Amino acid sequence: MSTENFGLSDKTIAVVKSTAPVLEQNGELLTRHFYNRMFRENPEVAPLFNRSNQHAGTQQRALAGAICAFAANVDQLEVLGAAVETIAQKHAGLRILPEHYPIVGANLLASIREVLGAAATDEIIDAWAEAYGFLANILIGREGQIYQGQAKAEHGWNGFKPFRIARKVVESEVITSLYLQPVDGSKVPAYKPGQYLTVQVPFDSNSTTMRNYSLSSAPHAEHFRISVKAEPQGAVSGYLHGLPEGAELQVGPPCGDFFLDLTEHHQRPLVLLSAGVGITPVLAMLEAVLKEQPEREVIFIHGALNGRTHAFRDKLKELAAGQPKLKVHVRYSEAEQADWGRDELWYDSEGFIDAELIERLVPQRDCDYYFCGPKPFMASIYRQLLAWGIPGSQVHFEFFGPKQELETAGVN
Repeated sequence: MSTENFGLSDKTIAVVKSTAPVLEQNGELLTRHFYNRMFRENPEVAPLFNRSNQHAGTQQRALAGAICAFAANVDQLEVLGAAVETIAQKHAGLRILPEHYPIVGANLLASIREVLGAAATDEIIDAWAEAYGFLANILIGREGQIYQGQAKAEHGWNGFKPFRIARKVVESEVITSLYLQPVDGSKVPAYKPGQYLTVQVPFDSNSTTMRNYSLSSAPHAEHFRISVKAEPQGAVSGYLHGLPEGAELQVGPPCGDFFLDLTEHHQRPLVLLSAGVGITPVLAMLEAVLKEQPEREVIFIHGALNGRTHAFRDKLKELAAGQPKLKVHVRYSEAEQADWGRDELWYDSEGFIDAELIERLVPQRDCDYYFCGPKPFMASIYRQLLAWGIPGSQVHFEFFGPKQELETAGVN
């Protein structure tokens, strides 16, 4: 990604880069102000944003991190290539369109001026206007490619389409799977294992909200499957758990850049790690690789609290049967007496998934690693792989939030 190809001036690069320190200090203040301003001035865009993440501050921190990273790397934007793809995929899932960008840009520039006051000179505002337009054009172009691919895919579509809940399956005390079929009777498009769907549901009597849910099985022509954890304060997850079979949902096409690319044939072993509901995209990868690359060595490690919350027990046993190249290990962090008393244990060890366990189960460090789960689990795995010197091209994860949080979680 070269700035020369898009005409970003050297002066703009210098000015934007000079603002990086002040944005680092005021990033979250700026983004909180920005979201409040935008929702006040342009309430029509509010349904495009996750209300829970707004309330928790996650979205504000994520945007602050993105703005700071852009400012710091505006002279070497190839560093941000992966981040741009992630953002474009998220935007495509939410159906962000070119006409939304001027709204965001106007409110962002106004917020920079209002928060930084006299420090936000005309020169700085003009530079950020040019830089924002530059980045917006990149995202609009990539999102256009994604939309075109979705529309051209066999059985594909753009926007939201009505699906019916054909079947509900309770996977554990907290996770229920929804099998979704198009109301029009068509089949569903293929997708990359690890990708997600965006589901649109009522928020109140006047608006809707959206959530992303990983597809929890390998591609199937007749249906999609998502597996939803009932969160204690989760309005959307509670709504979905309460829907009966036959109910309809508005569903967007598959999106996401966290996926197992089965067009590549690596000789390296594949290590799949998950904890809690993080099993959903990783299970889809496991099913797909066993079908498409049965000769590949696969190590699947999953962590759960206990037997009550352990989802897909029978499915894992079924997949492991007769698969000499597959090694499955389940670890419980809070095993209960009922778990110990079973004739056949549902887990293999107790504690948290840590470096010692991975080293014991993985014959060599030179593997491809895919992982998903709660933040402490993700941070631990991420730091361990970095410590082992695993190349970034072999480390893949799904993390909803600023990458800085993953790097610093649990660090005092």
